[in-house]
Amino acid sequence: MRTTPQSSPAPQAEPVARRRRRRLRLDDAVCVVTGAASGMGLESARLLARRGARLALVDRNADVLATLVEEFRAAGTEASAHVVDLTDLDAVAALPDAVLAEHGRVDVLLHCAGVSMLGTFEQLTIDEFRWVVDVNLWGTVALAKAFLPLLRERPAAHLANVSSLYGLAAPAGRVPYVTSKFAVRGFTDALRHELERTDVTVSAVYPGGVRTGIIHHARVAATVDADVASRAADAQAALYKTTPEQAAELIVDGIERRRPRIFVGRDARLSDLVTRLAPVGYWSIMRGIVAKAGDTAPARTPAN
Repeated sequence: MRTTPQSSPAPQAEPVARRRRRRLRLDDAVCVVTGAASGMGLESARLLARRGARLALVDRNADVLATLVEEFRAAGTEASAHVVDLTDLDAVAALPDAVLAEHGRVDVLLHCAGVSMLGTFEQLTIDEFRWVVDVNLWGTVALAKAFLPLLRERPAAHLANVSSLYGLAAPAGRVPYVTSKFAVRGFTDALRHELERTDVTVSAVYPGGVRTGIIHHARVAATVDADVASRAADAQAALYKTTPEQAAELIVDGIERRRPRIFVGRDARLSDLVTRLAPVGYWSIMRGIVAKAGDTAPARTPAN
């Protein structure tokens, strides 16, 4: 009697949870890096290039981007420049097509771009406050919305948004920045939870004091005396201990390991610990540190 051969069972797909625990391969990965003209964005792009990634560099500074693309291409890295203002939501929405035209896919979105503003809440106008939130929060949301469909197409992809130490702790004197970075933290955490059954992993990055120059390039509320603002910026910058290169090592390593939270610097880790242990009382500890950085009072005139 002839027997019918048994067919082999179809191989079972590897569970998503197991795939998500694998290290992300950066060799030949297409990485979109915002804020790529300076600071953590620039140094992260350089480190990604050394690990074999292909780069789509995003920033407002066209001249610096053009120079960087030449630098990367001369070193053998495939790179493209994309000049975008994150407050231009139409330009952000068009960015994925521009990246696809250059690279054909997207594997990683590392969003480092951000702005700051010097001045107390009472010194700031609503328009000044709104500008910080538009760049730091709505730019983050718009980028994620634009690139998520491309990330979902990949067998392994990652999205990393830079929040801040000030997305963990809320010092006086930086109200719009704190507001935006706490919002980025919440948005990123919620997005990570929504995507937990997909192949897209998500990180929130918490830099402490990194010597990026952001504080010296921060806008100053119109009511704040320029000399006072300059002294406050110098004092704050003196507290920043982590170099952009050190920050990049931690960020890229965290992306490779697909960590949900990436802390940059001891000050960021300490802030996370203290704010969890003393969610109200941490300010009594932090106040003295912040006081060393000075403030922007007095204002010349009250803001409207």
